[in-house]
Amino acid sequence: MTWPIRTLRRAFAGAAATWFVALPLATFASSRPYPPTPVYLLSFGTYLVGSLLCHQRPERSFFLFGSQMPVCARCFGIYAGAALAAIALPFVARLKPSRVRSPVREGGTLRSARMLLIVSIVPAAATLVYEWTTGDMPANWIRALSGLPIGVVVAWIVQSAARERPRG
Repeated sequence: MTWPIRTLRRAFAGAAATWFVALPLATFASSRPYPPTPVYLLSFGTYLVGSLLCHQRPERSFFLFGSQMPVCARCFGIYAGAALAAIALPFVARLKPSRVRSPVREGGTLRSARMLLIVSIVPAAATLVYEWTTGDMPANWIRALSGLPIGVVVAWIVQSAARERPRG
């Protein structure tokens, strides 16, 4: 059985939004003294998955409700960018379809998608270079903002690659 492309795009957008929402919710649940078992298990699962994706260093993470988030600030920015882009891109494409050029289709190539990804990494790389050359760590909000473009571009590439081809 093959899945319709529209269903896969919606699943990606839903997964990106769900993960983004799960991060602060898990932080809130972990700050409660005795959460109900299902809430505890969802929070535990979010922190466990976060530990597989991120270093979770406390000095590089946001703290909400007195608890450390499941991922660092940069990862949180990446997931925020991916969620926002995955939800917004279908609407933006409907408003101005001629102005929103896909990096993967409509004459775009894998090379242009790679170039967009490389450009999106520049802000995060700049924060790393700053940290390595000065010994100072940028504020977490700067690290989160540096991750936003990566999430947006990855979501855009995934959504664009999954567009339905015109039948003809």
